[in-house]
Amino acid sequence: MSGQVRQDVDGEILILTIDNPPVNASSQGVRAGIAAGIQRLVSDPALVAAVLIGAGDSFVAGSDLGEFGGMVPEPLLPSVIADIEDCAKPVVAALDGFALGGGLELALGCDARLASQRAQVGLPEVTLGMVPGAGGTQRLPRLVGREAALEIILSGRRVPAVEAHELGIVDEIVTGDLLSAAVRYATTARKRRVAELAVADSPTEDLEAVAGRVVRGARRANAVAALELVGSAGSGDIETALRRERERFDELRLSPDAAALRHIFFAERAASRRAGTTPRQPGVDRVGIIGAGAMGAGIGAAFALAGIGVQLIDTDATQAQRGRERIQQTLDKAVARGRLSVEAAVGVSARLGASTDSADLGDADLVIEAVVEDPDVKVSVLRAAAVAAPDAVLATNTSYLSVSRLAESLEDPSRLVGMHFFNPADVMKLVELVPGSTASPRTLGVALQASKQLRKVAVLAGDAEGFIGNRIYSVYRRHAEYLLEDGALPEDVDAAMEGFGFGMGPFAVADLSGLQIARSLRDRWRSTGRLPARYVDIPDLLCDRGWWGRRSGRGYYRYEEGRRIPDPQVHDMIVAESARKSIRRRSIGPEEIVERLIGAMVVEGAKVVQDGIARHADDVDAVVVNGFGFPRFAGGPMWWARRQDAATLTRLADVVAAAAREEAASGALAEVLGGAQSRA
Repeated sequence: MSGQVRQDVDGEILILTIDNPPVNASSQGVRAGIAAGIQRLVSDPALVAAVLIGAGDSFVAGSDLGEFGGMVPEPLLPSVIADIEDCAKPVVAALDGFALGGGLELALGCDARLASQRAQVGLPEVTLGMVPGAGGTQRLPRLVGREAALEIILSGRRVPAVEAHELGIVDEIVTGDLLSAAVRYATTARKRRVAELAVADSPTEDLEAVAGRVVRGARRANAVAALELVGSAGSGDIETALRRERERFDELRLSPDAAALRHIFFAERAASRRAGTTPRQPGVDRVGIIGAGAMGAGIGAAFALAGIGVQLIDTDATQAQRGRERIQQTLDKAVARGRLSVEAAVGVSARLGASTDSADLGDADLVIEAVVEDPDVKVSVLRAAAVAAPDAVLATNTSYLSVSRLAESLEDPSRLVGMHFFNPADVMKLVELVPGSTASPRTLGVALQASKQLRKVAVLAGDAEGFIGNRIYSVYRRHAEYLLEDGALPEDVDAAMEGFGFGMGPFAVADLSGLQIARSLRDRWRSTGRLPARYVDIPDLLCDRGWWGRRSGRGYYRYEEGRRIPDPQVHDMIVAESARKSIRRRSIGPEEIVERLIGAMVVEGAKVVQDGIARHADDVDAVVVNGFGFPRFAGGPMWWARRQDAATLTRLADVVAAAAREEAASGALAEVLGGAQSRA
């Protein structure tokens, strides 16, 4: 054994097994071990070929990101791949599980690639602010063409084995034992260097069109670099192209975007670890969903896509059937896009039920209520579920209500946990886990395991109104409303935040989700005397006119044929409100809009951590990025704050407090950030 790579011999074949759990990341030890193995292959005349395979469930699921913040230790992956290509004897890559990033680049450096049926390949570096740096932009086009290569690189998607074989990335799919098949293949393999192949251009090649389809919004530096590098593949000397690729990779991995993306990657992993302090529980095999509306059907679709049986329950039989049809449509789309096999979809469809009888929940391991945000309705539903599914863990999808108080109504409060999904639940990666004061370790463990099965980012949240995400987002939207009274218009605010990187600005989001949701929250505040010191009446005025948002055709905007259009009547209403409150309107530029709204998120995020609702500032970033569209390349509000100096943060705290007519929270900022902002 050399480092993290085992060396074994089967007849004339050297077997190099990468063993760096949990995912065989390409660390310095892995690279050194492979290089040592190739040196043995070169020097030992008794060996005719080598097989490169991963131990456990993956080949190589990417690089060790911990190395990317500074100098990457030798040997570098490009030099290891060069050793493989320079060796006169063939090297066969045996791919099982994930071959991603540097893992796929390593496989492309080999002379042949065999894959198990479950293998997935991809080059996801773009999702971390970089481009492939070990030949991915140059070797992949030689196997699949420039268009397909650019799509794979810019999307960062995982390509399943069948598609990889069809494209030509994989030479053969193995149905039996992968290692045995690879050893047999290697005994007759011949040297075939991908770097020496020509790039075949299709007559309809249009890389700009590919980039336009894949990249949404403005292209960042890494997307521009990928387009340039793939576009030049095959047009010159390969060595020069590989050096240029590595130069761009090194420039980008040290960029602010890449640093922020690595931060959120590690923040998500740490959040899941913090949530997973309870004993591990068995996976969920069947889930019951009570409430077959948009949210309930979305949660059901998420479980169905994960291969888990789903039973929908609704008091309305027609609604229950509609929910089932929506889940089936989601499965059909997943099959059409290659995300799910036909066989898997058929199997899940056979375990997809919809009815009005709660007795059908009897075989569920987990029952989730997704009914209206009314405590009395939720309590009634949860009590019925507890009787119908006596052994199941119960979960509430409440957005704002106290999980502990809901649990008090049950005979066994320890069975209930909050699982707050974000809409649409089959798309959004986040779930907030809220144990409240009563959930047992087993209850929380089952909820966590279910989240892992869904491949969600699970963040543990304290039991306070709005938990982490909605508490921060409600403050963000409230400060957006302050901007309206102070001089901005909805389209000004939305354009500024979309320019910062949000997919949609706060008022476009409000119209999309429906203004009645926030109205009900404000009514609850009003009934309990908890309205904020500065209250903006504009959203109430819109609701009073029946302008509930996109579905009603009007909200902060008018909607015609799906297009949002600034509404002069809304402008007049806003100006009139400013005048009624004797607020002198002024021009507010996009820089101030962004600073005030991100500042509001930062201040509230610090309070959430200080209050113990979030266990760590990084959990705030994981929630806001995955639940509310904060741009990943900006790392989240707390990461953003760490990039500012102390004076800037103090000024921001003062600005946010002045806008809300509250006391400045600079003390919370200092406590949570710990002065780290100047060192980040």
